[in-house]
Amino acid sequence: VKVKIPFGNKHIDAIFSVPEKKSTYGVILTHGAGGDMNFPHLVSLASYLASHGVLCLRFTCKGLNIAYRAKAFKTVVEYLKLSDEYKLSGVFLAGRSMGSRAAASVIRHLSQEEEDDDDFIQGLVCLSYPLHRPKLQSKLRDEDLLFIRCPVLFISGSADEMCEKQLLEGVVSKMKAPKKIHWIDNANHGMAVKGRTTDDVMEEINTQVFSWLGKNVELEHK
Repeated sequence: VKVKIPFGNKHIDAIFSVPEKKSTYGVILTHGAGGDMNFPHLVSLASYLASHGVLCLRFTCKGLNIAYRAKAFKTVVEYLKLSDEYKLSGVFLAGRSMGSRAAASVIRHLSQEEEDDDDFIQGLVCLSYPLHRPKLQSKLRDEDLLFIRCPVLFISGSADEMCEKQLLEGVVSKMKAPKKIHWIDNANHGMAVKGRTTDDVMEEINTQVFSWLGKNVELEHK
């Protein structure tokens, strides 16, 4: 289902992947610095989630400014929260590369706004989180991650040139949130692995995301 979400004097293009049965939880998903919501990895994850009973809303925001991207993401969260059609008890924010930075920024800012203590945001999924620029490992983009308290799943390639394995493990060890890293062996930032098809890699990513979501929704209900 295609929708246009009002955003200032513009709008954000978005697509709902709707499961057959009514979903109580949803995932909001966005792309990295390049591409848009039709990036094949996002389409694959959205259709996998919907076919397994999880509503997925993916959207396009082309800006390369992280504050602008976060503002757009927050607008989409509020849109879904107020939706009469899809009454959800909670959402997980998810993004690829720069999109996951924007998601982390939104969660940090919402948690610092005191009125937002209603637990609508259940967790964060970071696909290929860009922890540093290629070859520039001295400056880490970890400040938002260290503030987050909700559960976080990282799915990263062990050969990601923007997320050195030991550096991410170091940041994660300092995080106060419940967290998990799933490494895709020998994958680069684009999740390409020599000798494996894209579909094969996506199957691994999709099943990991879905099983983690399930565990975290269960925790909420215990």
